[in-house]
Amino acid sequence: MRGLTDKRVLITGAAQGIGSATAMRFAEEGSIVILNDLQGSDALRQTAASIADRYGTDRVGGVVPGDLSDPRQVETMFEEAVDLAGQVDILINNAGINREHASHEFPLEDFDAVLDVNLRGAFICSKLAVRHFLSRGIGGVILNNSSNHETIPKPRFIAYAASKGGLGMLMRTLALEYAAQGIRVNNVAPGATVTPLNRSWVFDPDKRAAVEAHIPLGRIADAEEVAAAFAFLASDDARYITGHTLYVDGGLTIYPDYRENWAS
Repeated sequence: MRGLTDKRVLITGAAQGIGSATAMRFAEEGSIVILNDLQGSDALRQTAASIADRYGTDRVGGVVPGDLSDPRQVETMFEEAVDLAGQVDILINNAGINREHASHEFPLEDFDAVLDVNLRGAFICSKLAVRHFLSRGIGGVILNNSSNHETIPKPRFIAYAASKGGLGMLMRTLALEYAAQGIRVNNVAPGATVTPLNRSWVFDPDKRAAVEAHIPLGRIADAEEVAAAFAFLASDDARYITGHTLYVDGGLTIYPDYRENWAS
C-alpha cells in the first residue's frame, strides 16, 4: 500500500494476536515497527525476532515494554519509542484486556482494570502521539483496535463494551479536533477473530461452530485479515478517511438475525 515505506509505527500489545499480525503486516509494507507489550514478555521478543528474520533487522525500530494501565510507564514507553526510532508517524492502540461477570456483580476493580488498559491507556498514548505530531508539524495517524462491541451491547462483558464504546467517541473527538493539523484518527473494529483472547472457544470445534453460525460470512477472521485493515487505514490510500470505524466482522453489525424475516 502507498505511503507506508519507512514510516515509524508504534504498536501496543504487539506480542501476540492482532498486534503481532499487524506488526508483521507493516514490516511487510516496508515500515519500521516499534513493539510494545508488558515487561518481560517472551512473546514480544519472539515477534521482534520473527520480523527481523523475515523482513530484516532494519524493520524493527525497537522493543519498548510498558504497562498501559500505568500512566508513568506509558510516558516512558513513548519517549523510548521516539528515542529509538527518531520519531513516530503512526500509533496503533491495539492492547486490550477483558473480564466477564454478570453486570450486577461486576467487581469495581475488574471494571477499572479493563478501562485502564482499553480506554485510558489508549487516551494517554493518543495524547502523547498528538503532542509529538504537533511538534513535528507534518501530521500523523492514530488507529485504535476497537470491536464490533463499540456499537453492539455485550451482556456479562459490560466493562469491555463500555471501553470500546468510549473508544469510538475518543476516536471521533480526536479526529475532529486535529483534522486541520493533518492528524487522521480511525478505528478498526474486529468481530470474532482467532486470537489468544478468544482461546476459550476458538479451539473447541463445537463452541467455534456455535459462534460461526451467527456470522453472515460463516467463519471467524484470521488476525492477518484485521491487520490488513490497519495497514489500509494508515496508508496514503486512506488519506481522506478520518473519524471512521471500519468494521472487520464478517457482517455481524448488519443484524444477522434478520437474515430470515421474522419481524413482519
